[in-house]
Amino acid sequence: MLKFDAYKLKWIAIIGMILSHTVYAWWEYMPMGLQLPLSAMGGFTFPIMAFFVAEGYRYTSNLKKYILRLLIFAIIATPFHFLVIAVPGLNILFTIILSLLVLAMYDNIKSRVIFWLLYIIIIVPIALLFFEFFFLGVTLVLLYHIIKKESVRRILPPLAFGVSLLTMSVFGLLFLPSTPAPAEGFYVFFRNAPWTNSADYMKNAIVFSIVCMLVAVLIKNYNGERGKRMKWLFYIMYPLHFAVFAAISLALGLW
Repeated sequence: MLKFDAYKLKWIAIIGMILSHTVYAWWEYMPMGLQLPLSAMGGFTFPIMAFFVAEGYRYTSNLKKYILRLLIFAIIATPFHFLVIAVPGLNILFTIILSLLVLAMYDNIKSRVIFWLLYIIIIVPIALLFFEFFFLGVTLVLLYHIIKKESVRRILPPLAFGVSLLTMSVFGLLFLPSTPAPAEGFYVFFRNAPWTNSADYMKNAIVFSIVCMLVAVLIKNYNGERGKRMKWLFYIMYPLHFAVFAAISLALGLW
């Protein structure tokens, strides 16, 4: 079976990110037949990046610099992220930063009971309210870190993440049927939010979740090699693609 180095996997994540975010940027102009495959591609992104966040934490020589670098790009991305995604909350780089802090907590708090109490009482509610993928994103990174058996570590976390999202999405599709557009003021403020039609959003979330599970196959076939260096590429591409989407939309008068 085809093997993947880190360079190839990260490019899959970047391409998936860009394609899926076109749905958030221009969902009003896309038929569902186009939205679904583009959203599905986004399912590759976070499970792959979460794996390499855990790897980066394991091998970094300076965690503070790692977090600072992420924070700089997270702040740069924030206005463009809101313009394109138009949903309140912190962008995914903040989720990664929180994940790294949680990993440091896990390694430095000797009592596992105390760690899990802090995680449940503090981290889960904060992540649920403010971070992308709620507490599931942070938990995914944590699973990549704490599972010791390599074969299980590569397969179980993305499967668990995808199944959790799929369960939430199916539940949403069944019990939150399509609703009318929000009141005018609310709609203007969140003009691009795809959940203005909850049934359509849940359909996109379902295909996204299924592909998240498929990431287990890719990571299982990761050969452990770095491949070509791309230290700054993802950091740069994250705010850059949002900025490009915003510029195109403004230039074409779509917003």
